Amino acid sequence: MKKKKAILIFLGFTLFVLLAGAGWLYNTCGTTLCGDEGSVVLYVDRDDNIDSVYHKLSATSANAKINKFKKVAKWADYGDAVKVGRYEIGKGTAVWTVVRNLRNGIQTPVMLPITEVWTLEHLAAKLSKRLMADSAELIQTFTDTAMCSKYGVKPETMVCLFIPNTYEIYWNITPEKLLERMHEEFQRYWNDERLAKAKAKGLTPYEVMTVASIVYKETMKAEENPTVAGLYLNRLKKGMKLQACPTVKFALKDFGLRRILNRHLQVDNPYNTYKYEGLPPGPICIPSLDCIEAVLNAENHDYLYMCAKEDFSGTHNFASTGAEHEANARKYQKALNERGIKK
Repeated sequence: MKKKKAILIFLGFTLFVLLAGAGWLYNTCGTTLCGDEGSVVLYVDRDDNIDSVYHKLSATSANAKINKFKKVAKWADYGDAVKVGRYEIGKGTAVWTVVRNLRNGIQTPVMLPITEVWTLEHLAAKLSKRLMADSAELIQTFTDTAMCSKYGVKPETMVCLFIPNTYEIYWNITPEKLLERMHEEFQRYWNDERLAKAKAKGLTPYEVMTVASIVYKETMKAEENPTVAGLYLNRLKKGMKLQACPTVKFALKDFGLRRILNRHLQVDNPYNTYKYEGLPPGPICIPSLDCIEAVLNAENHDYLYMCAKEDFSGTHNFASTGAEHEANARKYQKALNERGIKK
């Protein structure tokens, strides 16, 4: 009887110790790092170590929670496995889960929008705000001869690989891996149907995107895109200079220029389509998907000229002859003068 009682006491004590230990363990590992403060995003950089991670987390969580995080991190040997990345710590996420994610490099991706920007430099600057790589790293990779050769582009057409969309990307992706992903998206977009449409117009995908970039910068109205696209394709077929004002802005790198004067047209630059025949060396911006589709499905007409309407509505007067165009141009110049717009 005494032996049985002793066993029961031992088992009871053991159970108490286990329950107490489990409670303590749960209280430590199961503590939510953010609690009611909401989710936070932790960026672990290349030069971070466990102490700098503690410091970054200290700005977002109470000291008691950070101390528990430190204990769990020590048990998990996180100090020997600090991994670069972007980690979102959601509201109610347990300390153990946070440590596990950090130790195993389980990141939360960023949503990376590729939008219609003028130049590779503009693109690199925009991407660097969302990614670990800075703009200098990005532009160096985008213009690298070996990288251009790998993807069959030139620095002038590298921008074609960036099909406008929003992509799920890891924050610490390298510029090289980013290009690899963009090339995959480029190939996915340029399917057999689109390639066939481009070929029927005697254009490569890069040339389609170059025309589309001019269309994008020429009109603010999506309904005009197929008309404008048809106009420039007509000029190309006839061997006429495109004479597109946005290409002059690109050549001058004066993107805010509102009025193109005769002196601007004299700039000796391959992007100046008033001076050089045919398409410029590459797109003057990342064109919208609507404009790419507008080129592939351009309107059939005999227009060769366009001029902004004098009502500043963002739409255009189209013309088939030089005389019609001159009349439209005079109306627009008169409206510019009346508003005192000189540049």
